[in-house]
Amino acid sequence: MKQTCAIILAAGKGTRMKSNQPKVLAQVLFKPMLGYVIDSCKHSQITDICVVTGHQSEMVEQYLDGLEGNFTIVKQEQQKGTGHAVICAKEFIESHRGQDVLVLYGDTPCLDNQTILEAHQLHQQQQNAITVVSAVIEDPTGYGRVIRNGETVEKIVEQKDASLQQLEIQEINAGVYWFAADKLLCALQALTSNNAQGEYYLPDTIAITQQQGNRVGCYRALCSDIIRGANSRRELYQLNEFMRQKVIDKHLDQGVEFVSTDGVYIAPDAVIGTDTVILPGTILKEQVVIGEHCSIGPNTLIQRSTVGNRVTLNCVQCYQSKIHDDVDIGPFVHIRPNSEIHHHVHIGDFVEVKNSVIGAGTGISHLTYVGDSDVGKNVNFGCGVVTVNYDGVHKHRCTIKDGAFIGCNTNLVAPVTIGENGYTGAGSTITEDVPAQALGIARARQQIKEEFSTKKLAGRKKKV
Repeated sequence: MKQTCAIILAAGKGTRMKSNQPKVLAQVLFKPMLGYVIDSCKHSQITDICVVTGHQSEMVEQYLDGLEGNFTIVKQEQQKGTGHAVICAKEFIESHRGQDVLVLYGDTPCLDNQTILEAHQLHQQQQNAITVVSAVIEDPTGYGRVIRNGETVEKIVEQKDASLQQLEIQEINAGVYWFAADKLLCALQALTSNNAQGEYYLPDTIAITQQQGNRVGCYRALCSDIIRGANSRRELYQLNEFMRQKVIDKHLDQGVEFVSTDGVYIAPDAVIGTDTVILPGTILKEQVVIGEHCSIGPNTLIQRSTVGNRVTLNCVQCYQSKIHDDVDIGPFVHIRPNSEIHHHVHIGDFVEVKNSVIGAGTGISHLTYVGDSDVGKNVNFGCGVVTVNYDGVHKHRCTIKDGAFIGCNTNLVAPVTIGENGYTGAGSTITEDVPAQALGIARARQQIKEEFSTKKLAGRKKKV
């Protein structure tokens, strides 16, 4: 949206969370709550964002540094209420005179961009100085009640100040506001801390704005879930469970099969194709794309990776990698970052692949490490193969060309190349290139020492 900006209040300590980090960085499905709020702003085309930090501000700033976009960061040195937090952003508001300012909290991960956009549309249509976002909930205990006069808002009454009649009201303040920037600045000038806590409360700007002859409206959210947050570890767990089931329901509606959802956690941005089966214990973190007709799990973790169609991953951990179609991996396989597994590859139990390209049709059956390697098509790895890629100072790459056959317990000491259709003998330590079509053998000739154990074990006492 043009001519808009946002102020995100992220200064709270979250004492009940019992954490060394700010509450807004508590994670919901592998992502800080603050990240969800920023995404909702960006999805509403609000790119000019001010974040008000406080407790452990450097941790919030470090998180923001890792995100796309430019953020204005101001620090609330003393926690003197929500109104004071917005006052700290006064210079930011001044730079956006004539625009509309969205003010919201950094610990409301369920707030969606539809609510933001529709509230702003109402804000403009009614030419409001303030538009309060409200929600109707079954049990409003603890929330400020919205006192209406038709379409306008008279005031917001906090729980402790509400009359018995007002306590019956189920429409509550969601803590999200659209302000006309100029009207907000005027209201902040008149804001006082004349209350028992000696703090500046943002909802007090409603009465001030009305006294200044301006209109205050209210947008009632379509879904009350937008108010969901977490102030304790218990509430954070409940929030994660709510979001977890919401994500699973979305994928069920899109044709994904879940045999059981036990231990299944899926980040909201995950993409899963139809007819894919997700088995128990599967964890899909951020930036995961999975194709159709796959079987994922049990006990599989994927992060920042792309998986093709008709892929089976059984007890696999995969990070920052790409897996093509018709691949079968597992159990107990670790795919480390910057790996690419081409189609029709089979990787068996207890295999680790790191920073490597595995060509189509290649088989790595078991107990093998392939690191920093370029592997061609239709290569066969025997059991116990190791690419020795680290000399203690530098990493080196191995090249294994199409059709090569690597015998059991071969050590390939990088940098080394195995030519097309080249072989290595079982138990070899290969330190030189093996030409195409050739066999490389590097092992000592077997010797037999008669009566060795008779002499070696002469002094050993038998236990049984």
